[in-house]
Amino acid sequence: MSLSDERDIQNVQSSGSPGPGLKTTALTYRCEIPDAAFIHAARKRRQMARELGGEPPLVENEVTNKRLAREDENGGSDDEDEERIVFSGVKIKTQRQKIAEEIGIECSDDEALDDGQDEEVSRWEQEQIRKGISIPQVQTTQSEDPTMYYQGSYDAQPYGASYAMPFSYAIATVGADNSKPLKAEPSVPYPIPSCDLTLITTDLVKKRLKDRLSFMRQGHDSNARRFEQIQEELEASKKTIQLLEGSSQEAADKYRFLQEMRGYVGDLLECFSEKVPVILELEVAMHQLLRQRASRLVQRRQDDIKDESSEFSSLSSKAVMVPNLDSFGRDRTAYQELAKQRRIAEREARRTRRRQAREQNGKRAEHKEGLSSDDEETSTDITSYNSERDRILKESKQVFEDVVEDFHSLDNIKSHFETWRKLYFTCYRDAYIGLCLPKLFNPLIRLQLVSWSPLQVECPNFEYMLWFESLLFYGCGEQSALKKEEDTDNSLLPAIVERVLLPKLAVLTDQVWDPLSSSQTSRLVTFMQRLIKDYPTVLHGDNRNTQELLRTIVTRIRQTLDDDIFLPLFPKNVMENRNSGPYLFSQRQFWSCVKLFGNILKWDGILSPSVLKELAMDSTLNRYILSALQTTDISEEDVEKCRRVVECFPVQWFSSLKGQQTLPQLENFCRYLKHLASSLYRSCVAGSDVEKRNVREHIKEVVRLLGRLNALDHVIAVASEHGIKDIKTLLENK
Repeated sequence: MSLSDERDIQNVQSSGSPGPGLKTTALTYRCEIPDAAFIHAARKRRQMARELGGEPPLVENEVTNKRLAREDENGGSDDEDEERIVFSGVKIKTQRQKIAEEIGIECSDDEALDDGQDEEVSRWEQEQIRKGISIPQVQTTQSEDPTMYYQGSYDAQPYGASYAMPFSYAIATVGADNSKPLKAEPSVPYPIPSCDLTLITTDLVKKRLKDRLSFMRQGHDSNARRFEQIQEELEASKKTIQLLEGSSQEAADKYRFLQEMRGYVGDLLECFSEKVPVILELEVAMHQLLRQRASRLVQRRQDDIKDESSEFSSLSSKAVMVPNLDSFGRDRTAYQELAKQRRIAEREARRTRRRQAREQNGKRAEHKEGLSSDDEETSTDITSYNSERDRILKESKQVFEDVVEDFHSLDNIKSHFETWRKLYFTCYRDAYIGLCLPKLFNPLIRLQLVSWSPLQVECPNFEYMLWFESLLFYGCGEQSALKKEEDTDNSLLPAIVERVLLPKLAVLTDQVWDPLSSSQTSRLVTFMQRLIKDYPTVLHGDNRNTQELLRTIVTRIRQTLDDDIFLPLFPKNVMENRNSGPYLFSQRQFWSCVKLFGNILKWDGILSPSVLKELAMDSTLNRYILSALQTTDISEEDVEKCRRVVECFPVQWFSSLKGQQTLPQLENFCRYLKHLASSLYRSCVAGSDVEKRNVREHIKEVVRLLGRLNALDHVIAVASEHGIKDIKTLLENK
């Protein structure tokens, strides 16, 4: 067969219908190559064999198999359902006859095609029929007694399990050209019911029905309870929906109010961020002015002490001084001497004015030089101080000149937060506004306290200032759900005192307070005692600002002891003249030290007892006062000095002592009093009766002083030594 013929056969296989030229060629080579009808019939036979589970009837040669494979790929799926095995006597056209008609082969030709193959096809068909009718029929045996059932099949198998057995049938649809042949399954053996299955009676069925009914009733009750729960949840949801729908307007109003408060607070903080530096600058300027004034007075006192000390010390040593020249060749000593003479004149003038004032008040006899505070100022200093103070106060009033009242008036700012507290207290509490208000009001309060100082004579009471009166009743008009101790607004004023007044007071104590000034110390101690009484939650040991203030007070006292206390020591021949300058200078310094001793003991109840005893007795009494008493000759004036010292001690220090001994720090002072009594007694042995009576009265005074210090052992020793019998009376009148 030529190459062109093979190409024509391939075209037939791919297109599915032969052309005119192919028909002639197929007929020409009929004896060598199978035609399209034969090929198609062979393909159908193999397809039917695969579907019905049999073997293909023919084994084609290699060339035919290749062409059949290509036929299957191209058009096999289109003709799968064209043939069915029909078990009837109706004669219909076979597929081969249809194909022969399509390709134009006559009946004689078709019969010629079937001559060699009918026998094989008939044999194959008979085999398939035998397979179809060889399936065993399902035998169903019904019980003669309709009331009897097999219990084993009812109990052991779930519902519908008996219908899940596989069955194998060969089904053919007669007279339907478009129906598909079903694949035959292999036969399956069926189990025979066992003989040990018990029968189901009517009572057993009734029992099982009752059990089933009980189970269903339990399920019904559970479903009923669940239904009731769902109904309750539904009602609660409806109520919640109604509540939320009713509160939507309230929530909208609350949201709108909080947004307005947010904007207002943002603008307020922005305003304060620009004004706070100005307020701090004014506050620092006022503190600087007060500090300069206090430093000027302290420096003047120290210069006076140096001048007098150098003047009286030069009486005993007259050394030749080397000229001290400046860069221009001028003698610095001359200028220093002129300044010294000016200071001496001013100092004597001040003392004269104070002396005249005491004479007018009738207090000259009981006053001691050195107990007065030398805090007088010149008219120039007063004028300069007042002008600068007025400038600062004027600028403080202009700080919020360009700000609307809603952002600098304490009442207006307070009203916004009071409205918030009144309308939405829970939100107000959760936002911790009560803790933020002291810091928010801080700049406005500090602006009003710029010129406030408790060390001054005419210092206004801060409780009568505008800010205090404005915030006094904050949060008291509404009845909150919290208890009073849980409401942070109740501690608004104590928090302001803690965060504003105490830091300012610490600065004034460090820079302005003079511990040697009795008037300033009395005002400061009085103010602190009032704070302790009225604000007990503020002034306690755990408060950081309180601790800082107390440390500042102690530090300032120690600094004064080191810098301002000076007790000169002169020879006895110089001190014999009680009207001489050295004697008066030493007495002035002694009484100045006694004044500081009394000022320190005024802090009793504020400072720690241990710290106060260390400052008063160790650093002042034993270091300065007792040393000065021991270096001078004994006289009746020393009894007065000791009495002034003993009067400074707090009475409660000795009321709780047990036994006959005083405080350990006062043991040296008590021995000095005992020595003073003995020295006075020896000095009057050769004197007149008047002198002896005076000395005896001084000895009794010494006994009373020892009794006040609870030094009973020394009292007994002095009384027995000098014959004092009415000790009990003296101690009662101490």
